[in-house]
Amino acid sequence: MPTEEGRPIFQLERINVYYNEAAAGRYVPRAVLMDLEPGTMDSIRSGPYGQIFRPDNFVFGQSGAGNNWAKGHYTEGAELIDSVLDVVRKEAENCDCLQGFQVCHSLGGGTGSGMGTLLISKIREEYPDRMMLTFSVFPSPKVSDTVVEPYNATLSVHQLVENADECMVLDNEALYDICFRTLKLSNPNCEYPLWNKNSSYFVEWIPNNVKSSVCDIPPTGLKMASTFVGNSTSIQEMFRRVSEQFTAMFRRKAFLHWYTGEGMDEMEFTEAESNMNDLVAEYQQYQDAATDDEEEYEEEIEGNHEG
Repeated sequence: MPTEEGRPIFQLERINVYYNEAAAGRYVPRAVLMDLEPGTMDSIRSGPYGQIFRPDNFVFGQSGAGNNWAKGHYTEGAELIDSVLDVVRKEAENCDCLQGFQVCHSLGGGTGSGMGTLLISKIREEYPDRMMLTFSVFPSPKVSDTVVEPYNATLSVHQLVENADECMVLDNEALYDICFRTLKLSNPNCEYPLWNKNSSYFVEWIPNNVKSSVCDIPPTGLKMASTFVGNSTSIQEMFRRVSEQFTAMFRRKAFLHWYTGEGMDEMEFTEAESNMNDLVAEYQQYQDAATDDEEEYEEEIEGNHEG
């Protein structure tokens, strides 16, 4: 395969989607990195990939959000957001054909959740006809940094439902449970016997519910890779888990003063809780409909056999 500086040429065909080509064949990511404290930015700069980013695209504050959604969304984040948007505009202006934005953030802390959703809403206002895709890491009690993570996540979901076109939910707890507890796998892999064993749980009346494609260009350093993106009603379990944790604290008004002290109103919590419950109910509705249709299908098959 033809190469350029050790890289297959095919891998560079669409590199301009995510990178700008600078002088001497150097590629600079179309990325804006933001945080409300300088520590993470310093870590990235001093890391192995720190030199590939444009220095002006590091935007950070000094105080942090203290794991508080309200600080990220209303106070500390609001003071920094204009500086972030200036850099976003510059990157957008450098695009020949801007298709949309991707935001990678965590919903457990204060910056990724509060300021992350603030940025998403501002970009939505300024670029209403562009796609907004998020990669949102949802918190888990098994890997928890702070007790108020359910507050931060639920307040964020309230915003994501309004302003994001697509949300890729990343839940490490689910991956852990599926591989080690449910499937009893010591080395997670993909085997056909697992599908055959559980084939009765697959909905047969949607024959084209999976779309697949093959890219014959492997990632650098790998012979092959696979990716699966799905929208399943099972995601409601994670939303329900976060919702129950939120409700348990909100009923006792636990830690609420941390948020109201930053200008939030208690009604925002009530609305966020209601929206999360509506989201769970909507997924449950589709799951119930699928179950009913499957039962009707099985009854029809049995009737045909008897006939």
